[in-house]
Amino acid sequence: MPGSRIKVINDIGELVSVFYSCNTEVKKKVFQETSKKWCTIEEIKEKYGDEGVSALKYLEKIKFVETQWITTDSGVVRAYHAFYDMFHITLSMPIMEASEVLRVINMSDEEFKEWENRILEIIKSGNTFIGYIVEKLGVSQIMLRSLIKRSEKLDIKGMQVEVL
Repeated sequence: MPGSRIKVINDIGELVSVFYSCNTEVKKKVFQETSKKWCTIEEIKEKYGDEGVSALKYLEKIKFVETQWITTDSGVVRAYHAFYDMFHITLSMPIMEASEVLRVINMSDEEFKEWENRILEIIKSGNTFIGYIVEKLGVSQIMLRSLIKRSEKLDIKGMQVEVL
């Protein structure tokens, strides 16, 4: 397929991004829309509402869309387009790491929200260092990273967790 861009997945934590990139009907439609053409936030919001905007922001967080500035009737605005159209997955990992990532992938939304809220509470206290959060939650670093990959509110920058 000419012009295809392939996202190479060689880190177990990236599987979370793959599974949650289109886990809802709205995310799927937003991804399909941005695969066809450059879309602005306003266009996405008009078609899919606030859930569509959240989906677009999540796709941007996990770097599945690229951006550029375009000129419209209302001025210069940011537009989004799907960056990848294929995945290539090659993984070797310890079974324990795989089981933790799969646990996060299969976690109910309610259980995930509890974990996300616990992480947010720790960050609100001023501690954003990954090692501290891992210790405070009593989980492995791969588990924490997987939870953050799934989150629309959190991201990792270096060894710090930040609120988006």
